[in-house]
Amino acid sequence: MGGDFAPRATVAGALLALCELDSNHTIQLVGQTTVIRSQLDALLTEREFAPVRAQRERLSIIEAPDVIEMTDKPSAAVRGKPNSSMIVGLKLQADGESDAFVSAGNTGAQMAASMVVLRLHAGLKRPAIATLFPTSLKPVVVLDSGANVDCSPDELVQFARLGAVYAEDILGRDNPAVGLMSIGEEPEKGNAAVKEAHQLLQSAGIRFIGNVEGRDLPNGACDRGPIDVVVCDGFVGNVVLKFYESIAPFIMRLLGEAGVDQQIMAKALRQLDYSEHGGAPLLGVKGISIISHGKSSPRAIMNALKVGVRAVETRMDEHVGRRLQEGVGAV
Repeated sequence: MGGDFAPRATVAGALLALCELDSNHTIQLVGQTTVIRSQLDALLTEREFAPVRAQRERLSIIEAPDVIEMTDKPSAAVRGKPNSSMIVGLKLQADGESDAFVSAGNTGAQMAASMVVLRLHAGLKRPAIATLFPTSLKPVVVLDSGANVDCSPDELVQFARLGAVYAEDILGRDNPAVGLMSIGEEPEKGNAAVKEAHQLLQSAGIRFIGNVEGRDLPNGACDRGPIDVVVCDGFVGNVVLKFYESIAPFIMRLLGEAGVDQQIMAKALRQLDYSEHGGAPLLGVKGISIISHGKSSPRAIMNALKVGVRAVETRMDEHVGRRLQEGVGAV
Protein backbone atom coordinates (compact mmCIF):
# COMPACT_ATOMS: atom_id res chain seq x y z
CA MET A 1 0.00 0.00 0.00
CA GLY A 2 3.06 2.28 0.14
CA GLY A 3 4.42 4.54 -2.57
CA ASP A 4 3.18 7.35 -4.76
CA PHE A 5 1.82 4.94 -7.37
CA ALA A 6 0.52 2.19 -5.09
CA PRO A 7 -1.21 -0.16 -5.29
CA ARG A 8 -0.92 -0.45 -9.06
CA ALA A 9 2.88 -0.08 -9.19
CA THR A 10 3.53 -2.48 -6.33
CA VAL A 11 1.18 -5.17 -7.61
CA ALA A 12 2.45 -4.79 -11.18
CA GLY A 13 6.02 -4.96 -9.91
CA ALA A 14 5.25 -8.22 -8.12
CA LEU A 15 3.83 -9.68 -11.34
CA LEU A 16 6.92 -8.61 -13.31
CA ALA A 17 9.12 -10.21 -10.67
CA LEU A 18 7.29 -13.53 -10.96
CA CYS A 19 8.16 -13.55 -14.66
CA GLU A 20 11.88 -13.40 -13.84
CA LEU A 21 12.23 -15.27 -10.55
CA ASP A 22 12.54 -19.03 -10.30
CA SER A 23 9.28 -20.90 -9.76
CA ASN A 24 10.19 -21.74 -6.15
CA HIS A 25 9.80 -18.08 -5.16
CA THR A 26 6.46 -16.72 -3.96
CA ILE A 27 5.31 -13.19 -3.17
CA GLN A 28 2.93 -11.99 -0.46
CA LEU A 29 0.95 -8.82 -1.20
CA VAL A 30 0.25 -7.22 2.17
CA GLY A 31 -2.50 -4.64 2.51
CA GLN A 32 -6.21 -4.10 2.04
CA THR A 33 -7.46 -7.31 0.47
CA THR A 34 -10.30 -5.89 -1.61
CA VAL A 35 -8.10 -3.16 -3.07
CA ILE A 36 -5.27 -5.56 -3.89
CA ARG A 37 -7.55 -8.21 -5.39
CA SER A 38 -9.27 -5.63 -7.59
CA GLN A 39 -5.94 -4.28 -8.84
CA LEU A 40 -4.56 -7.77 -9.40
CA ASP A 41 -7.58 -8.91 -11.39
CA ALA A 42 -7.39 -5.80 -13.58
CA LEU A 43 -3.67 -6.18 -14.28
CA LEU A 44 -3.97 -9.85 -15.19
CA THR A 45 -6.29 -8.91 -18.06
CA GLU A 46 -3.52 -6.81 -19.66
CA ARG A 47 -1.38 -8.31 -22.41
CA GLU A 48 1.88 -7.45 -20.63
CA PHE A 49 1.04 -9.85 -17.80
CA ALA A 50 -0.30 -12.71 -19.91
CA PRO A 51 2.81 -14.86 -19.23
CA VAL A 52 2.20 -14.79 -15.49
CA ARG A 53 -1.51 -15.63 -15.43
CA ALA A 54 -0.82 -19.32 -15.01
CA GLN A 55 1.39 -18.55 -11.98
CA ARG A 56 -1.28 -16.71 -10.01
CA GLU A 57 -0.93 -19.29 -7.23
CA ARG A 58 2.58 -17.94 -6.49
CA LEU A 59 0.92 -14.77 -5.17
CA SER A 60 -0.92 -14.60 -1.87
CA ILE A 61 -2.77 -11.69 -0.27
CA ILE A 62 -2.30 -10.93 3.43
CA GLU A 63 -4.92 -8.68 5.00
CA ALA A 64 -3.66 -5.48 6.65
CA PRO A 65 -6.41 -2.86 6.96
CA ASP A 66 -4.32 0.12 8.13
CA VAL A 67 -2.15 2.27 5.85
CA ILE A 68 0.84 4.34 7.00
CA GLU A 69 0.76 7.56 5.00
CA MET A 70 3.85 9.36 3.74
CA THR A 71 2.99 12.27 6.04
CA ASP A 72 2.70 10.15 9.20
CA LYS A 73 5.37 10.62 11.86
CA PRO A 74 7.34 7.34 12.04
CA SER A 75 7.10 6.63 15.77
CA ALA A 76 3.41 7.56 15.93
CA ALA A 77 2.63 5.43 12.89
CA VAL A 78 4.39 2.38 14.32
CA ARG A 79 2.54 2.69 17.63
CA GLY A 80 -0.82 3.81 16.29
CA LYS A 81 -1.20 1.54 13.24
CA PRO A 82 -0.25 -1.99 14.35
CA ASN A 83 -2.35 -3.48 11.55
CA SER A 84 -0.68 -1.52 8.76
CA SER A 85 0.76 -3.30 5.74
CA MET A 86 4.24 -2.32 6.93
CA ILE A 87 3.93 -3.77 10.44
CA VAL A 88 2.08 -6.89 9.30
CA GLY A 89 4.58 -7.47 6.49
CA LEU A 90 7.58 -7.23 8.79
CA LYS A 91 5.96 -9.50 11.37
CA LEU A 92 5.55 -12.17 8.71
CA GLN A 93 9.34 -12.25 8.46
CA ALA A 94 9.86 -12.13 12.22
CA ASP A 95 7.48 -15.08 12.57
CA GLY A 96 9.30 -17.10 9.91
CA GLU A 97 6.49 -16.86 7.34
CA SER A 98 8.51 -14.81 4.83
CA ASP A 99 12.18 -14.17 4.06
CA ALA A 100 12.30 -10.51 3.04
CA PHE A 101 10.20 -7.35 3.11
CA VAL A 102 9.97 -4.68 0.40
CA SER A 103 8.14 -1.34 0.64
CA ALA A 104 8.01 1.97 -1.22
CA GLY A 105 6.21 3.61 1.68
CA ASN A 106 7.24 6.00 4.45
CA THR A 107 11.01 5.51 4.85
CA GLY A 108 11.17 6.73 8.44
CA ALA A 109 8.32 4.44 9.44
CA GLN A 110 9.94 1.48 7.71
CA MET A 111 13.19 2.08 9.54
CA ALA A 112 11.44 2.46 12.91
CA ALA A 113 9.21 -0.56 12.32
CA SER A 114 12.14 -2.69 11.18
CA MET A 115 14.08 -1.83 14.33
CA VAL A 116 11.08 -2.70 16.53
CA VAL A 117 9.89 -5.85 14.76
CA LEU A 118 13.13 -7.33 13.41
CA ARG A 119 15.46 -5.73 15.99
CA LEU A 120 19.10 -4.74 15.57
CA HIS A 121 22.13 -6.99 15.53
CA ALA A 122 24.04 -7.11 18.80
CA GLY A 123 26.52 -4.29 19.16
CA LEU A 124 24.94 -2.11 16.49
CA LYS A 125 23.78 1.35 17.48
CA ARG A 126 21.82 2.27 14.33
CA PRO A 127 20.95 0.70 10.99
CA ALA A 128 21.97 2.35 7.72
CA ILE A 129 20.39 2.64 4.28
CA ALA A 130 22.76 1.31 1.60
CA THR A 131 22.13 2.87 -1.83
CA LEU A 132 23.81 1.95 -5.11
CA PHE A 133 25.21 4.91 -7.04
CA PRO A 134 26.06 4.50 -10.74
CA THR A 135 29.58 5.53 -11.74
CA SER A 136 31.73 5.52 -14.88
CA LEU A 137 33.16 2.20 -13.63
CA LYS A 138 31.06 -0.11 -11.45
CA PRO A 139 28.24 0.91 -9.08
CA VAL A 140 29.35 2.09 -5.64
CA VAL A 141 27.37 1.48 -2.45
CA VAL A 142 26.90 4.62 -0.34
CA LEU A 143 25.77 4.50 3.27
CA ASP A 144 24.16 6.03 5.12
CA SER A 145 21.91 7.61 2.52
CA GLY A 146 19.25 9.00 4.82
CA ALA A 147 18.52 7.01 7.96
CA ASN A 148 20.80 8.87 10.39
CA VAL A 149 21.38 12.61 10.05
CA ASP A 150 24.09 12.84 12.74
CA CYS A 151 26.58 10.02 13.31
CA SER A 152 29.39 9.36 15.75
CA PRO A 153 32.80 8.11 14.60
CA ASP A 154 32.01 4.61 15.93
CA GLU A 155 28.79 4.54 13.91
CA LEU A 156 30.62 5.52 10.74
CA VAL A 157 33.00 2.59 11.30
CA GLN A 158 30.04 0.26 11.77
CA PHE A 159 28.57 1.56 8.50
CA ALA A 160 31.87 0.70 6.81
CA ARG A 161 31.54 -2.90 8.02
CA LEU A 162 27.93 -3.07 6.83
CA GLY A 163 28.81 -1.62 3.44
CA ALA A 164 31.66 -4.08 2.97
CA VAL A 165 29.27 -7.00 3.53
CA TYR A 166 26.80 -5.53 1.02
CA ALA A 167 29.54 -5.10 -1.57
CA GLU A 168 30.68 -8.69 -1.08
CA ASP A 169 27.27 -10.39 -1.01
CA ILE A 170 25.15 -8.30 -3.37
CA LEU A 171 27.77 -6.87 -5.73
CA GLY A 172 30.15 -9.83 -5.66
CA ARG A 173 33.21 -7.70 -4.83
CA ASP A 174 36.15 -9.45 -3.18
CA ASN A 175 37.91 -7.46 -0.46
CA PRO A 176 35.94 -4.26 -1.23
CA ALA A 177 37.66 -0.88 -1.04
CA VAL A 178 36.02 1.45 1.50
CA GLY A 179 36.33 5.23 1.35
CA LEU A 180 35.21 7.86 3.85
CA MET A 181 33.43 10.89 2.37
CA SER A 182 35.12 14.15 3.32
CA ILE A 183 36.08 17.57 1.97
CA GLY A 184 39.62 16.50 1.12
CA GLU A 185 41.68 13.33 0.83
CA GLU A 186 44.05 14.30 3.65
CA PRO A 187 43.35 12.60 7.03
CA GLU A 188 43.11 15.96 8.80
CA LYS A 189 40.29 17.17 6.51
CA GLY A 190 36.64 17.01 7.59
CA ASN A 191 34.58 17.63 10.70
CA ALA A 192 35.47 16.15 14.09
CA ALA A 193 33.47 12.93 13.56
CA VAL A 194 35.01 12.28 10.13
CA LYS A 195 38.58 12.93 11.32
CA GLU A 196 38.19 10.53 14.25
CA ALA A 197 36.45 7.94 12.07
CA HIS A 198 39.40 8.10 9.66
CA GLN A 199 41.76 7.12 12.46
CA LEU A 200 39.50 4.30 13.65
CA LEU A 201 39.02 2.89 10.14
CA GLN A 202 42.76 2.45 9.70
CA SER A 203 42.71 -0.35 12.25
CA ALA A 204 39.17 -1.68 11.68
CA GLY A 205 40.19 -4.80 9.76
CA ILE A 206 38.67 -3.70 6.45
CA ARG A 207 40.29 -2.42 3.25
CA PHE A 208 40.13 1.29 4.03
CA ILE A 209 41.57 3.49 1.26
CA GLY A 210 41.19 6.80 3.08
CA ASN A 211 39.10 9.88 2.46
CA VAL A 212 37.25 10.34 -0.82
CA GLU A 213 35.66 13.48 -2.21
CA GLY A 214 32.36 14.17 -3.92
CA ARG A 215 34.06 14.34 -7.32
CA ASP A 216 35.35 10.78 -6.87
CA LEU A 217 31.85 9.34 -6.65
CA PRO A 218 30.81 9.69 -10.34
CA ASN A 219 34.23 8.32 -11.35
CA GLY A 220 33.90 5.29 -9.09
CA ALA A 221 37.54 5.77 -8.17
CA CYS A 222 40.02 8.10 -6.52
CA ASP A 223 43.77 8.45 -7.09
CA ARG A 224 44.28 5.36 -4.89
CA GLY A 225 42.16 3.16 -7.12
CA PRO A 226 38.55 1.97 -7.59
CA ILE A 227 36.01 2.46 -4.80
CA ASP A 228 33.38 -0.09 -3.75
CA VAL A 229 31.92 1.52 -0.62
CA VAL A 230 31.57 5.16 0.46
CA VAL A 231 30.73 5.94 4.09
CA CYS A 232 29.08 9.15 5.29
CA ASP A 233 26.36 10.33 7.64
CA GLY A 234 22.76 10.31 6.45
CA PHE A 235 22.62 14.08 5.98
CA VAL A 236 25.48 14.09 3.48
CA GLY A 237 24.36 10.82 1.88
CA ASN A 238 20.82 11.98 1.28
CA VAL A 239 21.89 15.34 -0.16
CA VAL A 240 24.23 13.55 -2.60
CA LEU A 241 21.52 11.01 -3.46
CA LYS A 242 18.93 13.68 -4.29
CA PHE A 243 21.50 15.57 -6.36
CA TYR A 244 22.36 12.38 -8.25
CA GLU A 245 18.68 11.76 -9.00
CA SER A 246 18.37 15.21 -10.57
CA ILE A 247 21.28 14.82 -12.98
CA ALA A 248 19.62 12.69 -15.68
CA PRO A 249 16.51 14.92 -16.08
CA PHE A 250 18.74 18.02 -16.08
CA ILE A 251 21.01 16.66 -18.84
CA MET A 252 18.05 15.40 -20.88
CA ARG A 253 16.41 18.82 -20.70
CA LEU A 254 19.59 20.60 -21.82
CA LEU A 255 20.30 18.18 -24.66
CA GLY A 256 16.64 18.11 -25.65
CA GLU A 257 16.71 21.87 -26.09
CA ALA A 258 19.78 21.36 -28.30
CA GLY A 259 17.84 18.93 -30.49
CA VAL A 260 19.49 15.66 -29.39
CA ASP A 261 17.34 12.57 -29.97
CA GLN A 262 15.38 11.67 -26.80
CA GLN A 263 15.72 7.90 -27.25
CA ILE A 264 19.48 8.14 -27.60
CA MET A 265 19.68 10.26 -24.45
CA ALA A 266 17.44 7.89 -22.49
CA LYS A 267 19.60 4.93 -23.44
CA ALA A 268 22.82 6.73 -22.56
CA LEU A 269 21.52 7.90 -19.18
CA ARG A 270 19.72 4.70 -18.25
CA GLN A 271 22.21 3.76 -15.56
CA LEU A 272 21.31 6.97 -13.67
CA ASP A 273 17.73 5.72 -13.30
CA TYR A 274 17.08 4.57 -9.71
CA SER A 275 14.57 2.00 -10.98
CA GLU A 276 17.44 -0.03 -12.40
CA HIS A 277 18.55 -0.86 -8.85
CA GLY A 278 15.11 -0.95 -7.28
CA GLY A 279 15.65 -0.70 -3.57
CA ALA A 280 18.16 -0.09 -0.80
CA PRO A 281 18.50 -2.55 2.08
CA LEU A 282 18.30 -1.30 5.64
CA LEU A 283 21.51 -2.85 6.90
CA GLY A 284 21.88 -3.83 10.54
CA VAL A 285 18.41 -5.17 11.34
CA LYS A 286 18.00 -8.92 11.89
CA GLY A 287 16.34 -9.63 8.61
CA ILE A 288 15.88 -8.22 5.13
CA SER A 289 14.08 -4.88 4.85
CA ILE A 290 14.32 -3.27 1.40
CA ILE A 291 13.48 0.44 1.14
CA SER A 292 12.26 1.51 -2.30
CA HIS A 293 11.90 5.01 -3.69
CA GLY A 294 8.51 6.61 -3.04
CA LYS A 295 8.09 7.19 -6.77
CA SER A 296 8.90 3.56 -7.61
CA SER A 297 7.58 2.27 -10.92
CA PRO A 298 6.62 -1.39 -11.46
CA ARG A 299 10.12 -1.99 -12.82
CA ALA A 300 11.67 -0.47 -9.70
CA ILE A 301 9.51 -2.68 -7.46
CA MET A 302 10.50 -5.74 -9.51
CA ASN A 303 14.19 -4.92 -9.08
CA ALA A 304 13.71 -4.27 -5.36
CA LEU A 305 12.20 -7.74 -4.99
CA LYS A 306 15.19 -9.19 -6.83
CA VAL A 307 17.53 -7.38 -4.42
CA GLY A 308 15.62 -9.01 -1.57
CA VAL A 309 15.99 -12.45 -3.16
CA ARG A 310 19.72 -11.90 -3.64
CA ALA A 311 20.11 -10.83 -0.01
CA VAL A 312 18.34 -13.98 1.18
CA GLU A 313 20.24 -16.33 -1.12
CA THR A 314 23.64 -14.96 -0.06
CA ARG A 315 22.62 -15.07 3.63
CA MET A 316 23.64 -11.43 3.86
CA ASP A 317 21.97 -10.92 7.23
CA GLU A 318 24.03 -13.68 8.85
CA HIS A 319 27.17 -12.24 7.24
CA VAL A 320 26.36 -8.82 8.73
CA GLY A 321 26.02 -10.37 12.18
CA ARG A 322 29.39 -12.11 11.89
CA ARG A 323 31.16 -9.01 10.61
CA LEU A 324 29.77 -6.88 13.44
CA GLN A 325 30.91 -9.42 16.02
CA GLU A 326 34.38 -9.41 14.46
CA GLY A 327 34.44 -5.67 15.02
CA VAL A 328 33.47 -5.78 18.72
CA GLY A 329 36.23 -4.06 20.65
CA ALA A 330 37.94 -2.95 17.45
CA VAL A 331 36.45 0.53 17.46
